[in-house]
Amino acid sequence: MEKSIFGTLSSGAQVHAYLLKNSNVEVTLLDYGATVQSLKYKGVDVVLGYKDIKQYESGDDYLGAVIGRVANRIKGASFTLNKKKYSLYANDGKNTLHGGKNGFNAYVWEVENYTETEIKFKRLSPAKEEGFSGNLLVGVRYYLTEKGLGIEYTAVSDADTVVNLTNHTYFNLNGDETAENMFLKINADYYTPIDKNLIPTGEVLPVKDTPMDFNWAKFVGKDIEEEFEQLELAGGYDHNYVIKGDGFRECAVLSSGRKNILMRCFTDREGVQFYSGNFLKGEMGKDGYEYKKRYGVCLETQSFPNAVNEKAFKSPVLKKDEVYKTVTEYRFEDFLPVE
Repeated sequence: MEKSIFGTLSSGAQVHAYLLKNSNVEVTLLDYGATVQSLKYKGVDVVLGYKDIKQYESGDDYLGAVIGRVANRIKGASFTLNKKKYSLYANDGKNTLHGGKNGFNAYVWEVENYTETEIKFKRLSPAKEEGFSGNLLVGVRYYLTEKGLGIEYTAVSDADTVVNLTNHTYFNLNGDETAENMFLKINADYYTPIDKNLIPTGEVLPVKDTPMDFNWAKFVGKDIEEEFEQLELAGGYDHNYVIKGDGFRECAVLSSGRKNILMRCFTDREGVQFYSGNFLKGEMGKDGYEYKKRYGVCLETQSFPNAVNEKAFKSPVLKKDEVYKTVTEYRFEDFLPVE
């Protein structure tokens, strides 16, 4: 494991980079946001990232960062738990997005331990941080598999609270080409539709016979400009998909015929947010390319968005002293399209 100084924050705090590698995979992780800065499969970098810490500090695209306490949106920046109402910081109109004003992406995490092929970050999120209850001790362990990267999240709180951790890495297996030209398959027959504020309506609708259907692999951009209300509301895809099955299973497959790389996403979560990079604004990335609209896509494994306010959704409440634990893996292989 190689450790180096990545940069200095405006506060004066140093940010370090940690390189994990084996014969197939190399990943560079930052202690700022417990962030995936680079992920290479057989020498090809497949994720978006910056080479300057100031871009991470000032940016609002959450490139590669761990998201918490609660990923995605909470309607009205509030929720009720144990008959008490909690008011959160509204950083997305009247709603809370990805943890609030300063989510987990905006902190330097402590490194608990590491080897050549794994590292564990941790931080204590104090009670009332961004309005949430309980002192929450969070651990995020990144580990290399033979041909992939795993992420194990753990958390425990001294009071009942709400937790939904994920990672906001943007993938582009094509290199210097739009992510719309990648193939995507999502193992989901249903999704949770959104309103004009991108908050789930509480419904669960079938994907069949709509542009939302990715049960058979298709180009990300194939239907993205269709006259379909859900796509028009989000400017593309920014939706939670209900993953088929239970337990640890495959939820999505992303592939590039150009680079001949295929990535399988496995998780034990109930949902995955497919985000097609609709709000990327053209910032310069580490590879010298502009990260324009739809230059990368996210597959954020998660509890359903706004689940704390929707009785029909599985609860994201973590009880006092209970252990929160979830695992997601991104596994790579060579992709040889049929001619």
